[in-house]
Amino acid sequence: MARNISASGAEQFVEERLISGLLTGSLLQHKELLDMLEDVDSRLIKGKTLLHVGVGLGKADWVEELLARGADTDITDDSEQNALSLAEEMVQQFPDDVECSKVWNLVKLVHRRDQVILHRLEASSSRSTDHVTSVASPECDIASLKSSVDSLRREMKSLMRQLSSSLEELKEQVCGRDALLRCLEESVTSTAENVTCIKCGLIGEASLIQPIFDPARARQECVDAIVRKTRIVYGSGVDEMRRLYERLYDGDEITACIIKFLSGNHRVKVMVDLDCHNIGRMEEKVVPLDGTQWNGNEWRSFCDFESETVYLATKVTSDDSEKFECHRLAWALSQLSLKLVFDNEGRPYSKGDVERECEWVRALEEFEERRKRGEGLDSCINYALNGKTLKAKVCWLAAAVPWIIASDGSTNGRARLLQDYSLLFSLYSNNVNGTLLSKAKR
Repeated sequence: MARNISASGAEQFVEERLISGLLTGSLLQHKELLDMLEDVDSRLIKGKTLLHVGVGLGKADWVEELLARGADTDITDDSEQNALSLAEEMVQQFPDDVECSKVWNLVKLVHRRDQVILHRLEASSSRSTDHVTSVASPECDIASLKSSVDSLRREMKSLMRQLSSSLEELKEQVCGRDALLRCLEESVTSTAENVTCIKCGLIGEASLIQPIFDPARARQECVDAIVRKTRIVYGSGVDEMRRLYERLYDGDEITACIIKFLSGNHRVKVMVDLDCHNIGRMEEKVVPLDGTQWNGNEWRSFCDFESETVYLATKVTSDDSEKFECHRLAWALSQLSLKLVFDNEGRPYSKGDVERECEWVRALEEFEERRKRGEGLDSCINYALNGKTLKAKVCWLAAAVPWIIASDGSTNGRARLLQDYSLLFSLYSNNVNGTLLSKAKR
């Protein structure tokens, strides 16, 4: 059940969704969240801003939008890097990446523009004080100049919000009309694209036209692909499994990423019993990741790492039961995605990534301390803590994120994760989700 979230919590929720959008979603799907953000330069993890994240990921369209909304290229993160130095570093690491080069040009031009504005203000201030006895300190002059630049940024943000709002209102009036108005809809869309080009021109760089992306078609292809990897061993009802996959795809970006990745991996297999509440008829004995041995009739869903197969037993009779089975399927599929994407025995990080390993161990230790203090933790968190090996614990802890989201729904699940398990949610969103999407073939 969702809990009341404070104003600061709401702002954090918006920031978390925007970070997730930077990693997995399109800019158009997240513009309303950008409009809700009070400060585009707000600090995130390790002192980074959204601009830092966009530059680091090479997301030219996001960087362009953030710069147009007044994002500051001079803000440094905890490692003393600003957007300009980070963009330069990315170009050096990936010299052949067109997106990185475009990001570098965008950031460089905006940074240069801001410097020119600052120099002009300094020159103007100097001329105005040539014949006047100075009474202000240099620190006051600098503060005044910075205040002027900040005012210009705020004015730019306000203008961009107004322009974006006007375009969205116009598009809403057009969308949903009959075929006679489709021509007008195309004209409005074209106008929006022209405005985007104008924004780029204002900062000195013409936008590269991106190919048209059809979300409905991409969704259909992913679901069809993973249905083909699914075998109904007992019972009948391919449509039931299709609905489960569609529910995971539509429910949230995190569960959608798992489907996108697995649908394009040829090693994936899903075995289903539609006439039973346990997998015992398909697997009499099961050995989880921690090496313990169980009877198959004690499990409703299971990920077999050795054969890279997910087993699911389900008897869907209503929407509520479909929702119940959905989070069990998400839990098992998530484990398989971790095994395949990181190739590290199910751990949610790559071999040799000591920094990520320490972060996940720190999350485990935090939950262990909370359990010792008698705090009530979710059943999937407790299950992870009961694992007999480190790889089992961190794998099951990571799989708890899609479990909770599929169980509670996107809005309530994310709110609960942010409020009760913020470190876990941050680790999954930043380390796992982006990796799955970057390696997805669809």
